[in-house]
Amino acid sequence: MPSSRPDRIRKLLADLVAFDTVSDRSNLPLIAHIENYLASLGVKGERIVDETGQKASLWVTIGPEDQPGLVLSGHTDVVPVVGQHWSHDPFKLIERDGKLYGRGTTDMKGFVAVCLAMVPEMLEAKLSTPIHLAISYDEEIGCVGVRPMLGEVAKKRVKPLGCFVGEPTQMQVIIGHKGKHGVRATFKGLARHSSIAPDGVNAIEYAAELITEIRRHAVQLASEGARDELYDVPHTTLLTSIVHGGAALNIVPDQCTVEFECRGIGITESKQVTDAIIAWAKAEIEPAMKAKNPECGIAFEEILDYPALDTAADAAIVTLAKSLAGRNDHAKVAFGTEAGLFVSMAGVPSVVIGPGGIAQAHTPDEFVEMSELLKCAGFVEKLIAHCVKG
Repeated sequence: MPSSRPDRIRKLLADLVAFDTVSDRSNLPLIAHIENYLASLGVKGERIVDETGQKASLWVTIGPEDQPGLVLSGHTDVVPVVGQHWSHDPFKLIERDGKLYGRGTTDMKGFVAVCLAMVPEMLEAKLSTPIHLAISYDEEIGCVGVRPMLGEVAKKRVKPLGCFVGEPTQMQVIIGHKGKHGVRATFKGLARHSSIAPDGVNAIEYAAELITEIRRHAVQLASEGARDELYDVPHTTLLTSIVHGGAALNIVPDQCTVEFECRGIGITESKQVTDAIIAWAKAEIEPAMKAKNPECGIAFEEILDYPALDTAADAAIVTLAKSLAGRNDHAKVAFGTEAGLFVSMAGVPSVVIGPGGIAQAHTPDEFVEMSELLKCAGFVEKLIAHCVKG
C-alpha cells in the first residue's frame, strides 16, 4: 500500500467507491474488503449481519477493550445514480484539480477512507483510550443499519465516551440536527363511472383534504412554532412529498396514496406532529368516507423515523471536537444523521463532523476535495494523540 497519507486515503477511497453500495443491493463485498484490509494490519472487526444475510455493519476496536473509547462512525451505502447525468463512471474515482469525483466521495466514503487510512497510526500509537470504528449500512433509507449495531453497543459492559459521525460538514462541529418522521396514507374509496360520481367515494378528493391540512399545519409551525436560530431553517417543517392516485379521467378514483414527512427541531417533535395529523384525519376525514361506504377509509403506515440530535454546546464531546478540529464555532443542520440514534439507543454523546460539503452530496459528479480529507485526517491524528494521553 502507498505509504504517504494522501496516497493511502486516495487508494482506499478508490476501492470504496468501486463498490456499488446503493441501498437496494448487498454491501457484503465492501465489508469483506474492509475486513481484509484491517486483517492485513492485524485488526479484526465484529460483523453485525442483518436478517436477510445480505447486509452487515462492522464494529472495530483499536486499543484496550476494557476502557471506554471514542467512536468514528460512517455509513457505507450511497444514493442511486439512476436518472443523473454523470460525466464519467460514478463508481470509478476520478481526480481533477484537487477534487476526487465519484458516488459517495462526500457522503460519506471519504470519511470512512480517512478513518481506515489512519489505522496504522492508531496501532503505532499504543492507545490508552480505544478508538472504535462504526461502519454501517442503509443510512440513506432511514438510518436502518446502525440500529442493530447500536443494540450490541448498548449491551457492552464498557460504553463509549462519545461519537463523531463523519457526515459532510466541512469539518465544522455540528451539535444538533432535526429528527424526521415519514408517513404513508392510503385512501380507499369507491370506484364509479364519472357520470354518476356522487355514488362513488373519491379517494383523491379526500386525500386533498389531508394535503390541505398538512399545508395549513406547516404554515402554522413556521409562524407560531418553536424556533432555533442555529438552524438554517429555524423551525419544524412539514410537507407532502408524493401523491399517487386515479386510473382514468372517467372513473371516480378508489385509491390515492399520500406520503408526507415532518422534520422537527425537538427530539420527538417529528412524530408528535405527524401523529396529530393522523388523529385529525381519522376524526375529520375518515368518518365522512365511511358514512358513504363502510369499506372506505384511510390506512396509515410509518415509512421512517429517526430522532433529532441536540447536544449541549458545553458538553465534553463538543469541547473535544472543537479542540481536535482547531475551531471554536458550532452549528446545527437540517439533514438527518445516525448521531441522534447513538444518543437515544446507546446513550453515547455525539456530534457530527466530517469532510466535504452537503451541497455535493447526492448530486451528479459528486466530489470531495483532497484538502478536506487531509483536514479530516488531521482531526483523527489529534484524536489519536488525545487517546494516547488518556
